[in-house]
Amino acid sequence: MERIQFTVEDELKGIRIDKALLGRVELSRTRIQQLIDEGLICVNDEPVKSNYKLRLDDDVTVEIPDSEEYHVEPVKMDLDIRYEDEDVIVINKPRGLIVHPTATTSEPTLVNGVLYHCKDLSGINGVNRPGVVHRIDKDTTGLIIMAKNDKAHLSLSAQLADKTMSRKYYALVHGVIQHDNGTIDAPIGRDPKDRQKMAVTDKNGKDAVTRFYVRERFKKHTLIECHLMTGRTHQIRVHMEYIGHPVVNDPKYAPRRMKGNGQLLHAFELTFIHPTTNQRMTITCPRPADFEEYLEKLREGNDQ
Repeated sequence: MERIQFTVEDELKGIRIDKALLGRVELSRTRIQQLIDEGLICVNDEPVKSNYKLRLDDDVTVEIPDSEEYHVEPVKMDLDIRYEDEDVIVINKPRGLIVHPTATTSEPTLVNGVLYHCKDLSGINGVNRPGVVHRIDKDTTGLIIMAKNDKAHLSLSAQLADKTMSRKYYALVHGVIQHDNGTIDAPIGRDPKDRQKMAVTDKNGKDAVTRFYVRERFKKHTLIECHLMTGRTHQIRVHMEYIGHPVVNDPKYAPRRMKGNGQLLHAFELTFIHPTTNQRMTITCPRPADFEEYLEKLREGNDQ
């Protein structure tokens, strides 16, 4: 196990420990949070939460467990690559494909397919999630960026943390939203009644903010554009269900209103600063065919 220790000086005073560590250790934001949750990041020999603000002369200790042996196998896969260079790869993920292996999945994931294509990915997030900077749900379509090396991974993770990376989604939701735009600011955490779901909750909830803009209205549905200000699990799905406009065909948050397979939620735009060139880049991809077909039926008046 690697052990990192340092004493807080003036430049780190008053900064949250999770943000302070991003600039001092070669770990992603996600990995830092994991270590905090596991009690492996301590201040003055006591575990702390991620929102702890450092004080002058605090003694900080970070314990990093040794990596497990790499065992994710490359799998040949047709990938819709929207951008690629020596540092990053941006892929339009299809519906039904999981991003990375988990303890409960056996089918090939996006990580398996990208490993076959790239041969190598960053190792910061461990053996099961090489290259994974952020995730989108299995049944959500659209853009995801992966890092090919640790330098790129650290840069992209920092952009997620300081919100210089922008992610935009299209969502078709139930009901007609009357106002043209809105902001949902409601904490999200594990649903205390169902551990397989997330929910708006003050109990162990983390800050979550989604902005939305109405793009098209139908008789009983609304097409919206969502901008993520934070990146919580199932954030758009939970927030839209919370305000009474769940995503169409969402099996987890609107199961009684299912009209087909696959939630109509699509990550269509990703903006980031390139980790090597420092250029601001925007990658886009169109909505999938079944999403467009659903919209066309609504436009033709078949809105039930």
